[in-house]
Amino acid sequence: MSQVNFIIGDITVASEWRDTPTARKLLAALPIEATGSYWGSEFYFRVPVVAEQEADATDVVDPGTVAYWPAGHCLCLFWGPTPASAGDECRAASEVNIVGRIVNLPDLSKLKARRVRVEAV
Repeated sequence: MSQVNFIIGDITVASEWRDTPTARKLLAALPIEATGSYWGSEFYFRVPVVAEQEADATDVVDPGTVAYWPAGHCLCLFWGPTPASAGDECRAASEVNIVGRIVNLPDLSKLKARRVRVEAV
């Protein structure tokens, strides 16, 4: 399992990544710097990686999920409902590949900045 940090403004969000084809492609591209956007309780940003949808891709994920959105070539951090959600679920715009999970989940709700740097620990 790989350790990856997202530095968003003055908050460092720690994550643990699974060993998947998408995660390996993303790790090979690190460090990544980008400007992200918020969609409800999701922070997402475009990355210079193209990966196919994996067999276990889903549009509903657990809070704290780090995912790659194949349709938009974006990394996504989920912590609560999005405009597509039914109730309190974390729902992506369409199916995402699960890359990993956030270690310090409460910090996600504090995010306000848009600039992000993603780096291996």
